Amino acid sequence: MKYRRFTRSLILILQKSSILVGGQAVIEGVMMRVPGAYATAVRIPDQSIITERKPFISAAKRVKWLGFPIIRGIVSLFESMKIGMETLQFSADHAMPEPDKKTSAFWEKIYNTLTMLFSFALALGLFAILPLWLTTKVFAIEKTAWLFNLVAGLFRIFFFLVYLFLISRMKDIKRLFEYHGAEHKTVFAFEHGRDMTLENIRPFSTFHPRCGTSFLFVTLINAILMYAVIDSVIMAFQGPMSLTTRLLVHLPLIPLVMGVGYEVLKWTSRHMNNPWIGWMTKPGLWLQRITTSQPDDSQIECALTALRTAFDKDWDTYTGKEYIAEAVD
Repeated sequence: MKYRRFTRSLILILQKSSILVGGQAVIEGVMMRVPGAYATAVRIPDQSIITERKPFISAAKRVKWLGFPIIRGIVSLFESMKIGMETLQFSADHAMPEPDKKTSAFWEKIYNTLTMLFSFALALGLFAILPLWLTTKVFAIEKTAWLFNLVAGLFRIFFFLVYLFLISRMKDIKRLFEYHGAEHKTVFAFEHGRDMTLENIRPFSTFHPRCGTSFLFVTLINAILMYAVIDSVIMAFQGPMSLTTRLLVHLPLIPLVMGVGYEVLKWTSRHMNNPWIGWMTKPGLWLQRITTSQPDDSQIECALTALRTAFDKDWDTYTGKEYIAEAVD
C-alpha cells in the first residue's frame, strides 16, 4: 500500500489538471473542474458511485494581479496540486478503504504530507538536478549556454519518457490511465456540444490537446529555450557558469517556466485550426498514447457523473453548446 501512495503522489506532481473545463484521473474515478466548482466521482467496492463537490474560485479570479499572464499559470499550478492531492486522497479512502486502519487522522495527514514532499523531491532531482549534473560532469559543455541547455533538456525529455513508460507497466497505473482516457472523452463530448450520453461520449478520442501531459511536454521544450537565454545573459557578464550557479538560477525559475508553458498551451488551444499550431501539439498528443488508455463504459460513467456533479444546477445552462478554450473560464 505504501509504494502505491508514493507512486500516486509522484504522478500527481507530473499530472496537471486540464485547463478550464477539464479534470484528472483519481483512484477508481475522475475529478472534474468547471467554473466555480470541482467534483470527484469514485466507484467504491460495491460498484456504486460516490461523489463529492466543492465550490472553488481561483485566486487568479479573486485577486486582479494574480490573473496577469504567466502569474495565472503559476497560481493554477499550485491550485491544481492542492485540489489534486485532496481528490486523490478522497478517492483512495473510498475506493480502497482500510477497515483495520488504526492510524489517527493527524498522523495520516503527516504521513501523506511527507510522502508528497519526498515525491516532489524525487521529481525535482530526476527532472531538474540530475540533467544539469550529467550535462556538466559527463559532457563538460558548460561554456556554451545553448548547447548545454539543449543537452540538459534532452536528458529531461528522455527521463520523462522512460518514467512514463515504466509506470505505465504497473497494474494500478494502467487502471488510472483508463480513467484518464474517460476524462478526456467526456471533456471532448462536452466541448463539442453533444448530448451527454455514454453512446455519444464513447466515440471521442482519448487524446486531448489541453492535457497535463501536453502541458508538461511544452514546459520541457520551453525550459530549453528560457534557460538558454537566461544563461546567455548571465554568462555575458560573468563567463562560464558552474553547476552550483546553474542550480541556484534554474531551480527558483521552475514556476516561471511552467507559467510560460501554461500561456503557450492556452494560446495553442485557441488556434488549433491553424495547421502549424496543430503540428506543435503533436508531441504532447503522442505522449498520451502512454498516459491514456481506452476506458470501459463504467469508467466513462464515472467521468460523466463527476462532470454532472460539478455543474450541479447549472448543467442545462452549459451543456449542448460548443466551446473553445477561452469560452469557459
